[in-house]
Amino acid sequence: MKMPYVLKIACLLCAALLTAAAGSAQTVTKVAGGDFFSLFLKSDGSLWSMGYNDRGELGIGNNFDTNTPQLVVSSNVMAISAGDDHSLFIMSNSSLWAMGYNLEGELGDGTSDDGFYYTNRPEMIEPTNVAAISGGYEYSLFLMKDGTRWGMGYNLEGQLGNGTQDEDNILPLPLTTMNTSNVIAIAAGYYHSLFIRTNGSLWAMGLNGEGQLGDGRGQDPDYNNVTNAEQIVGSGVTAIAAGEEHSLFLKSDGSLWAMGNNDSGQLGDGTTNNAYTFEEIEGSNVVAIAAGGDHSMFLKNDGSLWVMGSNDAGQLGDNSSDGGLYYTNRPEMIVPSGVTAIAAGYSHSLFIKSDGSLWAMGLNLFGQLGDGTSNFASIAPEQIVPGSGSAGGYNEISAQLLSSGMVRLSFIGLAGTNYALDRTFKLAPANWVPQVTNPAGVGGVLVFTNTPSKATNNFWRIRSVP
Repeated sequence: MKMPYVLKIACLLCAALLTAAAGSAQTVTKVAGGDFFSLFLKSDGSLWSMGYNDRGELGIGNNFDTNTPQLVVSSNVMAISAGDDHSLFIMSNSSLWAMGYNLEGELGDGTSDDGFYYTNRPEMIEPTNVAAISGGYEYSLFLMKDGTRWGMGYNLEGQLGNGTQDEDNILPLPLTTMNTSNVIAIAAGYYHSLFIRTNGSLWAMGLNGEGQLGDGRGQDPDYNNVTNAEQIVGSGVTAIAAGEEHSLFLKSDGSLWAMGNNDSGQLGDGTTNNAYTFEEIEGSNVVAIAAGGDHSMFLKNDGSLWVMGSNDAGQLGDNSSDGGLYYTNRPEMIVPSGVTAIAAGYSHSLFIKSDGSLWAMGLNLFGQLGDGTSNFASIAPEQIVPGSGSAGGYNEISAQLLSSGMVRLSFIGLAGTNYALDRTFKLAPANWVPQVTNPAGVGGVLVFTNTPSKATNNFWRIRSVP
């Protein structure tokens, strides 16, 4: 049996006394948020999922929700995207894989009209040459390495941009209509889509009733559906994000622009009025964007995380939702530095820090935050996966003080092994009192939650047991 490792929790402060790692931690590199579930990649190329799973979107072979990260694919995953109830990923050989709901053919496997409405295991859709993916509401988009757009699934609003409003497309369709070759980026929203061409031009198609296409015609019922992609900006666009009914994009000068629905302040322009043409929100220094249901996120080049929009489930992470502040229409800073990647689900948010740790906040009814609970929400960021600079290797412990006053203790051991949590209030001599025993899950991940005594120091250890 390995010797246990000890961690000290002092009075009101979580102060971890960490040991040297006996193994190398795998950090988080990419993250994606679906309606009520989440996906992430680790540095070893493994794919993990958590949250709502009624339609098999987690890809773990069953239809049960899970509130802890579950291993889906052990290696060689390169890119991920989460739709409403389906998931897409690309392997290192450039093959496209999909799982989850398939009601409108969004998986592209040709089976929806035959009554097979979901799969809870990944299945290969395209064998090679796929370069990028984006999952929307019951439809999917992907790019081939030759710069051509492809899509499948629901298209009644024209979101595929192929000049039709065909309801179901159960196999991938080439979407190479006029002026839409040489595509380098795609984004799928609920019923609208965006893409960027090699010349930096921004194009849009689909539902436009709230102005989400940014062409100035959203209030005109004759232009509520755009079935052929139309150019919105002629040059300089470098990144795009599509939410439920709003859109964000970045220009090469680091400026952030937005258009569409703004009833929760998700555009960040200081109002709750819809914007039918694109408007500038930040003038410079923005490097990444994400659009959720009714909220938005962006990163600046100093690593700071900024948010705006609906906060009804704490998705902004500003610790204010329960206090009655349900939205903000101006960007507010949540994390001052160190954030490297972001993702927005419908009512939850995810981000990665520079140490490779994964953090989450917002709605958690289905376990989509992956924190080991299915509490309604977390209104402040909480660490889900430790990074390389904290605990994360085998036989290391990390601690996080929760807003409830409890402490979450995270440990990575050996999958399936039973571990006991012990506590003592002093070490000379120690009086270790067992607290709880649990088995480590897939990948060796184990999380204990306990309440520290604020009257004295708290020392914790985790030990393997029979």
